[in-house]
Amino acid sequence: MSKPVCSDILIAGGGLAGIVTALEALRAGKTVTIVDRDTPERFGGLALWAFGGMALIDTPLQRRMNISDSPELALQDWLRFGELDPNDQWPMQWARYYVEHSRAEVHDWLINEGIKFMPAVNWVERGRFGDGNSVPRYHVTWGTSRELVRCMVSALHSANSSGQLTIHHRHRITALDHQAGVVCGAVAINEEAGEEVRFEAPNVVLAMGGLNGSHAECRGNWPSHRPQPATMLNGAHPYADGKLHHWAKDHLGAPITHAGEMWNYAAGFPHPYPHFPGHGLSTIPCKSALWLNHRGERIGPEPLVTGFDTHWLCQRVAEQEKPWTWHLLNRRIALKEFAISGSEHNARIRDKQFPLFLKELLLGNKPLVNQMQNESRHFLVDDTLEGLATKMNALTCSLDIDATTLKATADAFDANFSKGDQLNNDSQIRMIRHARQWGPDRLRTCKPAPLQKPGAGPFIAIHMQLTTRKSLGGLRTDLQSRVLDAGGQPVPGLYCVGEAAGFGGGGSNGKRSLEGTFLPGCILTARAAARSIVNGN
Repeated sequence: MSKPVCSDILIAGGGLAGIVTALEALRAGKTVTIVDRDTPERFGGLALWAFGGMALIDTPLQRRMNISDSPELALQDWLRFGELDPNDQWPMQWARYYVEHSRAEVHDWLINEGIKFMPAVNWVERGRFGDGNSVPRYHVTWGTSRELVRCMVSALHSANSSGQLTIHHRHRITALDHQAGVVCGAVAINEEAGEEVRFEAPNVVLAMGGLNGSHAECRGNWPSHRPQPATMLNGAHPYADGKLHHWAKDHLGAPITHAGEMWNYAAGFPHPYPHFPGHGLSTIPCKSALWLNHRGERIGPEPLVTGFDTHWLCQRVAEQEKPWTWHLLNRRIALKEFAISGSEHNARIRDKQFPLFLKELLLGNKPLVNQMQNESRHFLVDDTLEGLATKMNALTCSLDIDATTLKATADAFDANFSKGDQLNNDSQIRMIRHARQWGPDRLRTCKPAPLQKPGAGPFIAIHMQLTTRKSLGGLRTDLQSRVLDAGGQPVPGLYCVGEAAGFGGGGSNGKRSLEGTFLPGCILTARAAARSIVNGN
């Protein structure tokens, strides 16, 4: 075996949290080794493919839009929506730390690093009963999260002027080295050469992502009192398998907390060109689409509408008789509202093409709708509801959809408009009108109208499945990102950041996220870890 690779800090994982930890440590003069299982072109982890939305509090952009926000208001929303246990010490402390420091340590820091945000704040996760974000907080990174990763990687290399950084791609850490309970390095496998490599460092930072990249792990942690669908797609990183979590638990006594809390998506379909088996794309469901069960009946009595409570949507989808649902819409709705989360299918934002972005925002996103119609067998189009029903049954190899039932579902919704635009009393229409009161949502949400409105076709049915995404739980950490043992004491030499730490404390979001808390959570926990190591804490 070759001699060990030595450095001041060893980071397990090359996602955003690991990169930010390395960047801050390099700037403080430390030597750093990053061990990443993926290939060099996928350096950046799940953040490389994410959309780039961030929940930020009391920013200049909010103030320009006359949004009155504060850490106190955000904490109130956070604790209420996430249902955090007041006695759960470290998630509570991290939630408070987030709302108090997201402006300075994330927003201002990123602005100084050259990141820009789109000139509007979106209002997501409002809560079904107004119990979510009481004001808009969702800031979108101009260039998507891919630009964020590019900027961080560029800064990383700039900070490496004296060769303090070593990156080992295609290496998988299998165990941590420790002596008398003090972590001092790790053992990895070079997955290309099949050789074992040893790393020595007095500070080891776990930044390997969450647990939901493994379906077995996801299902094993699924709360027994919540419905679980028979099949799910994978929207997480496939290498986020929880193995290092369990190693730390089994060998160092570091508990995994809140592993049953997850941020999944209710409406996904298979990637037409999957990057890995079971790869799912998550749509941003159209607010104006009718959300149907496998028989083509509208799910109710409370209709499913996105933008209010993703956690609730997932539970409603999971409890359905069959592990899929349908979105029924028309081309008018699709052009204005249909979107797919992530950088891959938001080319205008990703590539900073503002004039083209405005054109598609105002005239409709024809390229994406046409692309999915051509590429995805789960995106069905037909001029008639009868023809659509035939295609829906062909896709599922069933006779579940009766054309008369599908027509009756559309007719029942359209009946809301039989006495004009004012005399209707449908919950979905009320929620749409509420969403349209906020300017940015109005631009992306159709004015309520009959589904069978002349000239609005053809009809579209999208075959949707629940798609796993992020773990809200992880290894318990204090505000210095030190991993804590079962007794609440720091494990000497061991830190954990990002999703691996449940975005702080082992579960700072509780049961629900206000959405957009994940990328900032990675940055906040990473900067805290680097600061603690540099200061010798």
